[in-house]
Amino acid sequence: MNSTSVIATIGMLAIAVVGIGRHRPANGPLGEWTVGERKFSTFTTWFLQAGESFTTFSFLGLAGLAFGGGVAASYALCYLAINFVLQYFTAPRMRQLGAEHGYLTQADFFAERYRSPLLGRVVAIVGAVFLLPYLQLQITGLGLIVQLATGSRTGGNLSMILATVLTVLTVGFVLWSGIRGVARVAYLKDALMVVGLLVLFIGVAISVKGGIGGLFETVRDTHPDLLTLHQKGYDATFFVSAVIISGIGGGLGTMAHLWPPVLAARSGRALRSNAIWLPLYQIALGIPVIVGFAGILMVSPDSPGNAVALTLAGQTLPGWLVGVVAVAAASAAMVPSAAIIVGISSLLSRNVLSARSERTQLRTNHVCAVVAAALALCLGLSRPDLLANLLLLTFGGLSQLAPAIVMGLARKVRLDAIPVLLGILTGVAVLTWLTFGDVDLGTMDPGLVALLPNLAVTGVAQLVVRSRTSREEPGGVRGKRVGVA
Repeated sequence: MNSTSVIATIGMLAIAVVGIGRHRPANGPLGEWTVGERKFSTFTTWFLQAGESFTTFSFLGLAGLAFGGGVAASYALCYLAINFVLQYFTAPRMRQLGAEHGYLTQADFFAERYRSPLLGRVVAIVGAVFLLPYLQLQITGLGLIVQLATGSRTGGNLSMILATVLTVLTVGFVLWSGIRGVARVAYLKDALMVVGLLVLFIGVAISVKGGIGGLFETVRDTHPDLLTLHQKGYDATFFVSAVIISGIGGGLGTMAHLWPPVLAARSGRALRSNAIWLPLYQIALGIPVIVGFAGILMVSPDSPGNAVALTLAGQTLPGWLVGVVAVAAASAAMVPSAAIIVGISSLLSRNVLSARSERTQLRTNHVCAVVAAALALCLGLSRPDLLANLLLLTFGGLSQLAPAIVMGLARKVRLDAIPVLLGILTGVAVLTWLTFGDVDLGTMDPGLVALLPNLAVTGVAQLVVRSRTSREEPGGVRGKRVGVA
């Protein structure tokens, strides 16, 4: 067992130990696990939001995207800026409604605002299904990290299984300590991520001929197309559509696992402050992009994009520092993995299966957590893909919830449940057809295309519902919502 393996193993176990922290009663309410006492400070909320937003994609996926698509990888910096601008306005309102009506999940918002338990169940299913690719992204990343730590380059499937074991271990500490455990690990994770990125950056800068400046001069001379948005598969259409769909997805609260940090915040002021200062993390995101460009010169063109960052770590750093980078990368996967699995299990146990007692909800939650991890592993083994593509699939699917979220945040909801339901189902159906039906859209994001029929069906259905309501109740009050039992 080499120094890399030792340090990586100790570091990953330490992350789980930190998450366990103090014991919490096993029969406590689900709400305590999910949102604590809704009194988290600005400091704690900061790390929770950052810990669940900056993930394996930030560490591995961006480097892989720069390796294959050049400057197109900078789309992540653009969409995150849009995310934080939108969250400045939306997150405080979500927190306010959550405190007033006792939301624990995103689906609670839909069920209450549109007075439709059925809509809440459908949204919970959509949220759980489209979070699975995002969980697969984290597990795939962990598998690559396990390969680096063990020195194995052939046991891909075994590495994926070991990564799932690490994910389940992470879920164990979350189910033990709840959102407070996630917060504790988020502090450690962010520190590790920054240290790991800096170590990798220094190693690459020292190893590349001419340093970082020489790196880009060489790329300009040998691969000039990578410095433009004319690269095949990563043109301007890809860039713009990916920025829009990802900005909508993150900024409008379409991802269910991002709701607990918002609902747990002490005040809307804390969330607005975070929206102002969280963009500082984007400075760190420039490092994996640079690493990806270095891979163009230092790694075989046939190498998988996902593995570029870790391959360069192995080539440019001593073994013990490679272990540090591996722990940092693992933390960037383990913390979001736990949040995603708990987000999926909470949606299913609370909004789909609707267990009556708190004890039954928690037991159901535990089962759903294990099932979610197993399904993500099956996806990883049967349908491996670029990490960036998995992220875009999640954003595309969950962005079909965006129109209804925007309307639901208004003081008076002027949209009825039936049109919302039809619009979401239409958008999801179109996205599924575009994604798995081999429909050629060029480089346009299918999630963005699916939003158009979603909006059209929602609008037409709303006109029909209002027209029918007006005929049946000529003297009725406008704005009355039609619920779906």
